[in-house]
Amino acid sequence: MTFRIAAITALVVLVNFALWSLVNPGTPERPWAGQINGLSYNPYRDGGNPQNGDWAGASQIDRDMQILAGHVGSVRTYSSTQGMEAVPVLATKYNIDVVMGAWVDSIPATNEREIANLINAVHNNANIKRAIVGNEAVLRDDIGIEDLIGLIERVKRQVSIPVSTAEPWHVWLKHPELADAVDYIVIHTLPYWEGINIDEAVPYVMARYEDVQQAFPGKHVVIGEVGWPSEGQWVKAAEPSRINQAKFIRTFLNTATEKQIDYSVVEAFDQPWKRRIEGTVGSHWGIWDRNGHTKFPMSGEIVEESNWQFSCLIATLLALGPMLWFLRRQRALKPAGQAFYAGLIMAVASVLVWAAQAAMAEHIISANSLAWVGLVAAQIVLLAVLLVDGFELTEVVWSNRWRRHFEPHDWQPPPDAPKVSIHVPCYNEPPQMVIETLNALAALDYPNFEVLVIDNNTRDEAIWKPLEDHCAALGPRFRFFHLPQWPGYKAGALNFALSQTADDAAIIGVIDSDYIVSPDWLRATVPYFEKPDVGFVQAPQDYRDWPGDRFKTMCHWEYAGFFHIGMVQRNERNAIIQHGTMTLIRRAALLQVGGWAEWCICEDAELGLRMFEAGHEAVYLNHSFGKGLIPDGFAAYKTQRFRWAYGAVQIVKRHMRSLMPGGQELTTGQRYHFVSGWLPWFADAAHIVFAVAAVFWSALLMLGWVEFPPSVFLVPTLSVFLFKVVAGLWLYSERIKCPWKDRLGAAIAGMALTHAVGRAVWQGLFTSNKPFFRTPKCRDKPAIMQGLLMAREEIILLALLLSGITAVLAGYGLQNHSAVLWACMMLVQSLPYWAALYTSMVNALPHFRATTPPGGDTLATHAA
Repeated sequence: MTFRIAAITALVVLVNFALWSLVNPGTPERPWAGQINGLSYNPYRDGGNPQNGDWAGASQIDRDMQILAGHVGSVRTYSSTQGMEAVPVLATKYNIDVVMGAWVDSIPATNEREIANLINAVHNNANIKRAIVGNEAVLRDDIGIEDLIGLIERVKRQVSIPVSTAEPWHVWLKHPELADAVDYIVIHTLPYWEGINIDEAVPYVMARYEDVQQAFPGKHVVIGEVGWPSEGQWVKAAEPSRINQAKFIRTFLNTATEKQIDYSVVEAFDQPWKRRIEGTVGSHWGIWDRNGHTKFPMSGEIVEESNWQFSCLIATLLALGPMLWFLRRQRALKPAGQAFYAGLIMAVASVLVWAAQAAMAEHIISANSLAWVGLVAAQIVLLAVLLVDGFELTEVVWSNRWRRHFEPHDWQPPPDAPKVSIHVPCYNEPPQMVIETLNALAALDYPNFEVLVIDNNTRDEAIWKPLEDHCAALGPRFRFFHLPQWPGYKAGALNFALSQTADDAAIIGVIDSDYIVSPDWLRATVPYFEKPDVGFVQAPQDYRDWPGDRFKTMCHWEYAGFFHIGMVQRNERNAIIQHGTMTLIRRAALLQVGGWAEWCICEDAELGLRMFEAGHEAVYLNHSFGKGLIPDGFAAYKTQRFRWAYGAVQIVKRHMRSLMPGGQELTTGQRYHFVSGWLPWFADAAHIVFAVAAVFWSALLMLGWVEFPPSVFLVPTLSVFLFKVVAGLWLYSERIKCPWKDRLGAAIAGMALTHAVGRAVWQGLFTSNKPFFRTPKCRDKPAIMQGLLMAREEIILLALLLSGITAVLAGYGLQNHSAVLWACMMLVQSLPYWAALYTSMVNALPHFRATTPPGGDTLATHAA
């Protein structure tokens, strides 16, 4: 076993290393071995911000010049104030020339200070070889052409070096009078902002350079800004990445040298402060990062993450402890299962490290702060759900054996067998349906039982009176109680029944009023109470009215996943959900824990948890002993699941202490299953928030106020969804032997409940006394309009998400990787709403609803 653990661990570590290597491939590009002609320079790489008056000091500039020495011939500044006066003086120490700029905007006083400082700096520093008056001032419409020319003329009269201004290439072509006023032309050509594919970027720069050169043949043309960002948002076909930045810079430098082009690359160092005005991409134009380290080599292979080996090591160390703990604890699993889940743990660790890298590389500011915080929270929930689903898949598919497997007893009970008191609560139910239930109970092959029918709060005597008469006809074993006004809903009725139970009854049975039980139910299950620790015995819910009805078939197989997969796995750790029908409870244990909780609308699950807290054991027999009715309509199906989810939140709030780590009432396995079992429902609540947020964020994207969230958060979202779908279908193929169409239908039905569950969780978190929702049965089939109304909230959210997808793709184009990824994420978010619409229409439209009944009509014959 030790060798197996070591071998699996080594395999997972090696595979993880291989995957990190695979996603960080080396890319060969043409090397550059010369000195860069010029670089744009700002000294605010350590967090300063000139817009806030937080100027860099001389010591910072000196350190920067020391880093640049030998790599660059000149630096270009954009201002002659705010501490930039020190650049020429300090650059001299390292033999670096300066192209000094004066910032020009719409404020005359600012312009005057800039011009005066520029002239003074030129007079006092011989290494200032050129002057630039204004940077894209015409493009921003900060100053008129004539006024800018006037400033240029003033500087030209007072200095002996060439003077120009800097504008994008198209501004020069539009304003030839500007070219006449300068000594040389400084053009900006940034193919990224124009959405040019990286492979066409350098040729595009050369073409624009030649356009300006041909338009003004008598002027020397300098490319004043040219470069590529290493990170940020796509612009049409332009993808920011470290590899693309290196590819562009190397190619451009070689091309510019061959063509003897004068240039200045933007820029020397990453500038975190620019994120506020240019988004994420504004922070990542530097050849050196904000810490003064080169982001890529000028020769040899280029990789996107140069320190990926270190990241891989961190992920490995992060996963190693949980992996070894899992492998030691789950020795009953087959080696393939151990390797699968150990690999899943490693994958989650790698994703967390990847996300942490992205977070540390960014400065979270402005509206994007909310996106980052929200995305991090969603990432944690998603990965937790992934591990829970992955563990269920692993245990179901690769378990060597089930340790707590129970089969029905083949027992002939004696006349003095333990007496069972069967309680049948009902409220406003169709009399004939309940009569069928009572007739089935009368046919039980068991000598010692009673049946208590408790009808609470039904006002119409025509509904409850036939039940009273029928109980009288069935004999003294059957007792009927009508409670005209009774508090506590179903739990209140059951507590009343408990007070009326025969003194010699040792076991309480509970079934819903629509269940037809098989005659062997009690004799097959009661013997398990011979073990004193057994508090309750539970059989799965099953249904009889689904064959031939497509909607109910979908619901039937969706229910099957819980009873024949989830409950079987939970039974391994004595952590099943007590679900209030087809259940037998030791009377003494029920009284010990205080009876049924009238404050909770899921009194059955709450009772089961209390019995576990009291130290009792549960037995789950994965065998059908009775069949009920599936909700007739999608609205009823959602209402039922809403009640379950709302009740789960009530239970979590009341039992928080025992569910938390370190609680003494429950075992570790019980805590795990109750928390992990309800975690997907809390994820459904988060889904509503993120669906609405996605619509809101898309609107802000179209307004240009925010940018796309990083791919590091969107890719895992899509991957986790894909894993959940594959895992769900895989589990069904292993445990629920139904046709693939029924497996798909079950998945759609379950997904259709996402909004109802999420809404229930949110209401449960902020309220505590939600009225009980009875699941209606035997109602007429709804019309198409009712079908639309049953999914009205889901349809509204679906329309909003589709509108967001359409707007983003239309606005950003299919070439924009970030836009496509965002649209895919929103499409995944819309799937539960599509599922709700489809399920509702299947329920509403008769020609959709009818199907050919299968050969068998019971869940038990199809379940593994």
